[in-house]
Amino acid sequence: MHPSQIEAALEAGYAAGKAASGGKNADYIPYLASVPSDLFGLVITTAGGQTWARGDVDHAFAIESISKVFSLALALETHGIDQVRTKIGASATGMPFNSVMALELHDGRPLSPLVNAGAIATTSLAPGATAEEQWSSILAMQSAFAGHAIALGDEVYASEQATNFHNRAIAWLLYDRGYCYCDPMQAVDVYTRQCSTLVTCRDLAAMGATLAAGGIHPETGKRVIAREHVSPILAEMMMEGLYEASGEWAFNVGLPGKSGVGGGLLAIAPGKLAIAAFAPPLDEAGNSVAGQAAIAAVARQLGLSVFAA
Repeated sequence: MHPSQIEAALEAGYAAGKAASGGKNADYIPYLASVPSDLFGLVITTAGGQTWARGDVDHAFAIESISKVFSLALALETHGIDQVRTKIGASATGMPFNSVMALELHDGRPLSPLVNAGAIATTSLAPGATAEEQWSSILAMQSAFAGHAIALGDEVYASEQATNFHNRAIAWLLYDRGYCYCDPMQAVDVYTRQCSTLVTCRDLAAMGATLAAGGIHPETGKRVIAREHVSPILAEMMMEGLYEASGEWAFNVGLPGKSGVGGGLLAIAPGKLAIAAFAPPLDEAGNSVAGQAAIAAVARQLGLSVFAA
């Protein structure tokens, strides 16, 4: 598609995001409640590395649950597709991202690596015997996707560590049923760290464009993950990337996506481009209100739905 079309779509998306109303910052993590709610950025990065940006695209924010995508990539690279599917699962839960009921209904099996239970199980598969070794491998994967070193947000991490009791309970349930593959409190600690790294909207778009380009970073030209591992990641994003709103997102937008309660939202048009948005106010499912409106507008204008005939 022509650059002028992408520029026009960016402007349409930005206008749609600015016009969106409602939602509120996540407040169960004190740090997230304190982020200015009027921040909004939108970035489009193509598989070839061209970028268009508008708004607060250089503001660093907590990656939160979008990190699950990159820990899944690490698990696939380390253990392979069959082992990940056996140990974690590949189905949507249809329930909130932190649901305990979803575990109980399936005998403790987490089903999806993109909800908290499955993400903790995925993190527990990270290579390394100690928390520091596992954390190092996860941080290296996030950094490879971004194309530069990603850092832990100490204030975010401290805030999350002080409030992550629900995730600790989930980890013990996983461990009890045989679906946590290291010490459960170690898994929660590393998982909390992976959610507490800081990224910008530009970073997020580059990370998504790496998936759009089949696992090759569009700017560095380096292969980050095997091409065969991209499709499973995109499939998981389509099924569970926006939690219980994932079906509506697929119906209305038609792109694999992943949200984070820090206000980030990422969508992938395979082989073409990635769209990243950042706006902290969330809907009841935990997805950025303005981010959804913005990305939907871009996808419509460019005809990006993977379901288009």
